[in-house]
Amino acid sequence: MDSFNAVHKPNKKEFFEKDRFHKLVAERAYCKAEKRGFTVGHELEDWLEAEAEIKNQYFYWFHDVE
Repeated sequence: MDSFNAVHKPNKKEFFEKDRFHKLVAERAYCKAEKRGFTVGHELEDWLEAEAEIKNQYFYWFHDVE
């Protein structure tokens, strides 16, 4: 597989380091806000949705490992 098409799949420790997780959620929440045109009043909703999506991605990546 060439490196251009390779997807980095982090290990469990790398993925759920507190700072890394926070950064991933913040980036996802920002994208949600940007899509809506940064309409005020949806910050918590964006954050909680982003958090759930990142956690679901974690489950998808690692559920078959153990």
